[in-house]
Amino acid sequence: MLTISSFIKLLKESFRDLFPIILVILFFQLAIIQSIPLGWESTAIGLVIVGIGLAIFLLGLEVGIFPVGEGLAKDFANKGSIGWIILFTFLIGFGTTVAEPALLVIADKASFVSGGRIDSFTLRMVVAFSVGFAIVLGVWRIIKGHPIHYYIIAGYALVIAATTFAPSEIVGLAYDLGGVTTSTITVPLVAALGIGLASTIEGRNPILDGFGLIAFASLTPMIFVQFYGIYVYQFVDAVELVGSISHQIGTSTVTGFEFDLAGMLKGILNIFFDVLPILAIIFFFQYVVLKKKVENLKEVLIGFGLVIIGLYAFVLGLEMGLFTLGETMAFQLTQQNNNIIIYTFAFAIGFSTTMAEPSLIAIAKKAKEISDERVNDFVLRIFVAFGVAIGIALGAYRIVNGGEIVYYIVIGYIFVIFLTFMAPKYIVPIAYDSGGVTTSTVTVPLVAALGLGLATNIAGRDPLIDGFGLIAFASLFPILTVMIYGIIVDRIGVKGKKELLAVKLGELRYALADANNMRLSTINIHETDKRHSFRARFSTVHVIVPKEKEEKALLVAKAAGATGVTIMDAHGMGLKKMTNFYNRLNSGNTDVNLMFITLSKRVDKMVQRIMLELDIVGEGAGIVYSQPISHLKGLTLSIDDF
Repeated sequence: MLTISSFIKLLKESFRDLFPIILVILFFQLAIIQSIPLGWESTAIGLVIVGIGLAIFLLGLEVGIFPVGEGLAKDFANKGSIGWIILFTFLIGFGTTVAEPALLVIADKASFVSGGRIDSFTLRMVVAFSVGFAIVLGVWRIIKGHPIHYYIIAGYALVIAATTFAPSEIVGLAYDLGGVTTSTITVPLVAALGIGLASTIEGRNPILDGFGLIAFASLTPMIFVQFYGIYVYQFVDAVELVGSISHQIGTSTVTGFEFDLAGMLKGILNIFFDVLPILAIIFFFQYVVLKKKVENLKEVLIGFGLVIIGLYAFVLGLEMGLFTLGETMAFQLTQQNNNIIIYTFAFAIGFSTTMAEPSLIAIAKKAKEISDERVNDFVLRIFVAFGVAIGIALGAYRIVNGGEIVYYIVIGYIFVIFLTFMAPKYIVPIAYDSGGVTTSTVTVPLVAALGLGLATNIAGRDPLIDGFGLIAFASLFPILTVMIYGIIVDRIGVKGKKELLAVKLGELRYALADANNMRLSTINIHETDKRHSFRARFSTVHVIVPKEKEEKALLVAKAAGATGVTIMDAHGMGLKKMTNFYNRLNSGNTDVNLMFITLSKRVDKMVQRIMLELDIVGEGAGIVYSQPISHLKGLTLSIDDF
């Protein structure tokens, strides 16, 4: 909803999420490095712009991208054309990945540190094709209703098999590229597509089947890039590049940021061109294929505009000192000769950047909505951030101490497979997706700078072999922590909104039934001074008969289980006497009313026996009937009655 109040709410949440990053930077800069960073004013202004940009971005998602993505998915599902769905999903995956800023950064770094053997453009094409293929595969799974873990486990097996044959120079890069393919624009649109399909196709569950597309988009690049690496290192020679790696990595300095109107317009235009392929694909399929107008077109266009402005402001704020400050801090920490400080910084920066990740915020909100609020979005983000922090800290440990990345990753996959069969089913797709949304606009540049900076400044480390891989750790460990979160939620019995409502309705029905039929009665216990609160149904049985049948009625009722009686005189008239009843009002009490209070379970037996013994349904005179009782107090029962 495009309202001021919704924007203010998102703005508050954005600054709350940025607060941990500020604390981490201040603590390590002042307490550990013990110096005031140059251009701190620019960094402070940049963080304010980041918060505003993040709020604008999220508002744009809610207004534009989520509605149109879910609408397209539902329209395609209703159209029933699998061919068009597959083509659409492939183009969305390919088009959004090609222009992904984080992928551009990593591809350029890979080209440089590999001596030109890895071509930046070709690498991007390979990754983009793999993401398109992945989303097609994920949509096919939703259509067919296959369990996601079969695909994921098979994918892990292929990753490990490819790693066996791939050169060591490509392995870390391939693992990292599995984490950078899911951008701040791709993630919400792909998530909306999956949830929309699962909500529309009969027999599919949005939470079990709707999530998982992002996990596929994170897994397939690892496989495709490793096969590309096998080809490159077999048939392509390195070329000579001017400059040195150490000159470009880890030695940057912070400079003040100057506002340049032309530069700002260029930046907005670049992001517009990043978003343009997505808009073109959406409108082509909406108007040409589906031949249907976009509902609320004005709001959708405003939403996309807000996404562009918000994303630009977000990136601009990061560039105003924060990125460069992070690179400089990574370099300075390696000069401290204290590995514990490096691991602590890696953990802290991983946690704080993940909490501010726009893609994760968007997915967490969607997970809360689809899971009927069984999943708490803020708690989910904490578990994801904790997983990223552990992963980056462990990845930093691997770089500092050496070791093959494949051993760490394989052991991690084994734990993922183990937890997949332990965790509740609804959390598994969310966990797989969480590994893909943690490495995007905020995390990738900082984490990449940290890894390459460590590998460059630590003796005996190769930036190409050891510098890449931190993003892979940041993608793997959130899967584990989110599954653990699901297990905890399941064990403590957290229920969804509808489940809680059903429980409350059940309690209400029970309370109403208790109020009407089973109120707590206070019963005296015969031959004692004790009273007992007794939850049971009680009824009265009334027997109205002529006085001469009083004794017989009492004996029959006692034999049927009656334990007490109230005897009242009665005077009755039949239908014949009612025609002239004034002459009979003072004719005396000729009948008796016997009232028995008894447990409701005994009523049938008592009524049936009295009816038969006194021949009430035959020639005998009299009436027998029963009534339920509530609010019973003062009745005396024997201990046997309990």
